[in-house]
Amino acid sequence: MKKNKTLLSSIAMAAILALAPAGSAVAEQIAVPVGSQADRSGTSTPSTGMTKESVRAKWGSPQDIQGPVGEPPISQWHYQGFIVYFEHDRVLHSVLKPNR
Repeated sequence: MKKNKTLLSSIAMAAILALAPAGSAVAEQIAVPVGSQADRSGTSTPSTGMTKESVRAKWGSPQDIQGPVGEPPISQWHYQGFIVYFEHDRVLHSVLKPNR
């Protein structure tokens, strides 16, 4: 009888521990709408569809070029305040670099 109680207690404790949340830390999730994450009004960036040639003509040579990688080939041009992503020879998107 004592063995059964001990076994039952062990199983109950294992079930409680399995259902309890891990750790005691609590995280808060903060959502920031995409439109308010950065002020783009003061920064001119390339538009979707521009060619590499037109980007280089307007903003000059990039500080760094990464890629291309994958299929279709995606490359990145890094400028002082932004990064331009290209698919083949056309701008997919440009993003501001975070302020540090």
